[in-house]
Amino acid sequence: MVAGLVGGVIALRMYLRTETGKRQSDRVKLSIPVLSEVWVKYQVAQIARLLSTLMTGGIPLVQGMETASQSMDSPLLKDTLLKAQKMVREGQSLSTSLASTGIMPPLAIDMIEVGESTGALPQMLSSVAEFYEDDVATRVQASLSLIEPAIMLFMGAFVAFVLVSLYLPIFSLADSL
Repeated sequence: MVAGLVGGVIALRMYLRTETGKRQSDRVKLSIPVLSEVWVKYQVAQIARLLSTLMTGGIPLVQGMETASQSMDSPLLKDTLLKAQKMVREGQSLSTSLASTGIMPPLAIDMIEVGESTGALPQMLSSVAEFYEDDVATRVQASLSLIEPAIMLFMGAFVAFVLVSLYLPIFSLADSL
């Protein structure tokens, strides 16, 4: 049984390293209610930070999007950035192309649109990254504060189970005398 469990874990890890496994993992991440929102916001923060850094360094937007897509580990986000890059190359704005992908949150798209219209896109991308990094940190902290009482209840039940299993034989021995 242990060998089967270890074999299953190894097979799952190997599957998740393949392109198909990564895509399936992304779909699962997007289907879990709380996790999907945090995961998307984290990825948006990464993309915005990377694009901001590249554009501040003097790299054009289209080339920066290509570099950003190559550095993404998630196939879903890589495809999203490549699709948006193609649309930007065809003449659409960054905010319009990202909005058409359906992955980016509306607030991020609005902030990017403001950055494009004011000519301060790198600074606005940096602001988007900071906003979503703070939001992710807050949500993770809130989730951990909700999980903490559940862990305490589980530990209490486990300790009670151990105590009962230790003392029950002693009490049953005393009753038989």
